[in-house]
Amino acid sequence: MKKMGFGIVGAGMISGLHADALRKSAKAELVAVCDVNVDNARKLVEKFAPKAPVYASFDELLANPQVEVVDIVTPNHLHTDFVLKAAAAGRHVLCEKPPAMSLEETDRMIEACRHAGVKFGVFVQCRIRAPMRHIKAALDAGRFGKVLRVDAIMKWFRPQDYYRMDAWRSNRRCGAGVTIQHAFHYIDLLQYLMGPASSVTAEMRNLAHPEIVLEDTLDARITFANGVRGFVQASTALWPGADVRIEVYGTEGCAVMEGTAFKTWKFKQEIPGDEAIRLCGNAAQATASGDHAALPSEDHQYVMDDCVDAINAGREVCIPCTDVRASLELALAMYLSDRKRAEVSLPIQEKGIWE
Repeated sequence: MKKMGFGIVGAGMISGLHADALRKSAKAELVAVCDVNVDNARKLVEKFAPKAPVYASFDELLANPQVEVVDIVTPNHLHTDFVLKAAAAGRHVLCEKPPAMSLEETDRMIEACRHAGVKFGVFVQCRIRAPMRHIKAALDAGRFGKVLRVDAIMKWFRPQDYYRMDAWRSNRRCGAGVTIQHAFHYIDLLQYLMGPASSVTAEMRNLAHPEIVLEDTLDARITFANGVRGFVQASTALWPGADVRIEVYGTEGCAVMEGTAFKTWKFKQEIPGDEAIRLCGNAAQATASGDHAALPSEDHQYVMDDCVDAINAGREVCIPCTDVRASLELALAMYLSDRKRAEVSLPIQEKGIWE
């Protein structure tokens, strides 16, 4: 079967992860790369797809008929224009998280892709890690009983040099800061597990990066619409860094994912298969806790392969942007809460978030 052609837009730090996923895929392949820094684009194709053309212009990439899916890996504040242009050109879209820096932009992108009849997925790929899929299935089956707490704990470390790699990494309006850039994945996981939030109280601080004017540490308390409380602790200030933990506690069971594997999978009523589930994932897999490049590409590949299958089958992708909008709203509400020094109810009014 002929592989589906993907074009990457943005040849920065994370693009190698996307290109590696495409190189390993049996369903998709990298057929073009676009970046205003042509040297970076050339380096990417030399390593992962030597035959793929390089473009400085996005219009030129869209003119390539081999590009069936556009993979947007640009800085966060630039996503919207690329998504809108790709949709207008009839190309399917996968986009790095967060989908945009505002709900208004996100809604415009969703509508443009709907109107064009193209798929629009977002890389919040932690959702599809094996432990997360088991946790979600157990929640849907009621195995946890009454859910009492859900927590996301991200105690990472990034040196000062990380924030100097690119100008946008130290600019909150461009999508920098631990909340929107790093913790978004884990804010999304809590929303994915519990459903929409009704309110949030957040405090943001800079603990270890005095040369940048944004938060490197977030503490947030979420009240979900179902009444469950959730807590997010996220930081890039804590050397040497530790794997992310997602914790779910209920009256009948407990599950803790650490990195990409289970730390705990325990229920008062065990069922056949629990022992095998307990062993799923790879405890040795690095997850960027202390090194921004130490990430697996398998999760990205899953999202890409699913996109191909969804296009061929005429169904929705596994993580459509419509499902990620609520996570963006929750993250934006955290910024509002920190700004107002008060609890914020959802839905929010976006005015003043980035002032």
